[in-house]
Amino acid sequence: MRRIVKLAVKAALLALIVALVAEAVQYWRARQVREALYAAFAPVKITNCELRRFGNANDGGYLMCGNLLSAAATSYSYGINGEDAWGCEVSALFKVPVHQYDCFNTNAPRCASGLERFHAECIGPERATIDDLPFDTLANHVEKNGDVGKRIVVKMDVEGAEWRSLAGAPEHVLNAIDQMAVEFHEVETGSFLDTARRLSEFFYVAHVHQNNYLCQPGFDPFPGQVFEVLFVNKRIAVADPWVDARGPSPLDAPNTPVLPDCQASPGGSELQRIGRWTQRRWRESVEWLQRHEII
Repeated sequence: MRRIVKLAVKAALLALIVALVAEAVQYWRARQVREALYAAFAPVKITNCELRRFGNANDGGYLMCGNLLSAAATSYSYGINGEDAWGCEVSALFKVPVHQYDCFNTNAPRCASGLERFHAECIGPERATIDDLPFDTLANHVEKNGDVGKRIVVKMDVEGAEWRSLAGAPEHVLNAIDQMAVEFHEVETGSFLDTARRLSEFFYVAHVHQNNYLCQPGFDPFPGQVFEVLFVNKRIAVADPWVDARGPSPLDAPNTPVLPDCQASPGGSELQRIGRWTQRRWRESVEWLQRHEII
């Protein structure tokens, strides 16, 4: 019986090692995508940008170049969830309409400016009805609102729909956007690189801020899977593209003050990163085997 137990333990450990090797291959491929995305979203110094915070003090607040917003004729706020401090502030300060979009929470927030226009619809890569919820494209929204040819400012927090929605936006729409604050979700899908390349044709990345709701190890060089990016259109930005401006701003604030912040990447050498991943996955795997009384 003792020998059978030893053989079972050896078999379990061997299976664990094989599984870790297979997972390591997947991890390496995913990390190559993350490295490329991290490089694609490296901020550059925008010399004519005066950052200002719009919206809430924590989650729902976004940094934008306050001095470069006055030429916008309209604004779009995607993913408001019944509250739109960003859109209301932009609308009030610059006397422009704010088109608010959300098909999940259809409570329409009110703004002091009275210029809010709520739409019970979500943004997507194509016009569609999914689970009885209406989706349409950025281009169609702009056209239906009579904003073709107008200069636009955008805020987008749509839980992952941003990647494909922005990838499919036509040239005339992207070129009309003066600034765009986007919260991106997930960092390991290869097609996301196409979105990053598409946006780089029209915008400089002016600022990046990590959402500390999801500070997670294992996503090097990102500190987690959710991050916010400020894009400034190349036609209005004066940039020094050779200066990497990555780093916090004094105007940044954690999305939630009750959790630790995670702006800095763990960094370290390649061997150190591999070592961290191996130790973490080995520990998690052994704990799983112990919980199920396999070892």
